[in-house]
Amino acid sequence: MNIYLMGYMGCGKTRAGRHLSAHSQRPFTDLDTLFETRLGTSIPEYFRHHSEEAFRQEERKMLHETAGLDNNIIALGGGTPCFEDNIDWIKSHGISVYLKMNELALFHRLSRSHKIRPLIAGMDANRLLEHICRQLPQRETYYSQADLTWPGTNVEIPALWQRLQELLQTKESE
Repeated sequence: MNIYLMGYMGCGKTRAGRHLSAHSQRPFTDLDTLFETRLGTSIPEYFRHHSEEAFRQEERKMLHETAGLDNNIIALGGGTPCFEDNIDWIKSHGISVYLKMNELALFHRLSRSHKIRPLIAGMDANRLLEHICRQLPQRETYYSQADLTWPGTNVEIPALWQRLQELLQTKESE
C-alpha cells in the first residue's frame, strides 16, 4: 500500500519522503519529478506554455499512474489533493499524511527557497504572505481529510514511520 504525503508547497514533502523512504526501505516517488520525466519538461516551463487547468489534468493522470506502484512513499504536489476528486482517490489507494505547517513557517521556507514555483513566481514578500494566508485555509479543507496529520517542521521520521505502520496494519485488515 502506498503512502501519500500532502501539504502546502514548501512544507517538506519531498525531503520527508526521501528520509521516510530510506528509513522504511520503501521506494520514493515525487509526483512533480514523475510529471517532468513523463512530459519531458519542467513544471515552470509547462506553465509557460499551458494553463493551470491543463497542468492539473496532467498531474491527475500522473497521480492515477501511482496506483501501479507498490509500497511507495509518494510526495504529491501542493495542489494535487485539492482538485477534481483527487483527495478521494488518494484516500482509496493508500495512506495519506498531511505535513502541516502554519502560514508564517511556510512563508519563511518559501521566501528562502530557490526552487521556481509557478504559482508564486515573482511575488514580493507581502504578496507571498497574503497569498499563503488566503490559499492555505482553502487547501486545508482537502489536506485535513488525510488519514494522518503530522507536524511539518522537524519531522521525526522514526516516530512517523511507527505511526504509519500502525495505520497500514489497520487499513490492510479492513
